[in-house]
Amino acid sequence: MIKYQLKCKNCNNTFDSWFASSKEFEKLKKMNLINCNTCNSLNIEKSIMAPRISSSLNLNKQKSYKTNEVKSKIKEFQNYIKSNFDYVGENFSYEARSIHYENKKSKKGIYGKASKEDIKELKDEGIETTVIPWIKDREN
Repeated sequence: MIKYQLKCKNCNNTFDSWFASSKEFEKLKKMNLINCNTCNSLNIEKSIMAPRISSSLNLNKQKSYKTNEVKSKIKEFQNYIKSNFDYVGENFSYEARSIHYENKKSKKGIYGKASKEDIKELKDEGIETTVIPWIKDREN
């Protein structure tokens, strides 16, 4: 798809239109299917259009926005976890095994800290765990 700015030679009206290709524009023009949306003239020409180039500043703004959006979602998720799960800190592996092997039925799930090795061992034992990103409260 290509977008052209078109100009009517009769009334000097300018307007934008999309075409499948530059060849498609030429084909439609030869068939007299392109007309001015103001005066209905067929005397239309395409103007030179500058390509839209994103500046690095715009890209940085987009990245910053996305980063802030992701951080916001993570913090929202963290608040949900803090409100609905019990924090067990460094005892996560022990508590997870206790719940799994002793068939403890807890009203709340647990969350805490575990090393990659601990998580692998829990998985090997058939204990389901999930690792989530965690942003400390003091971080922006």
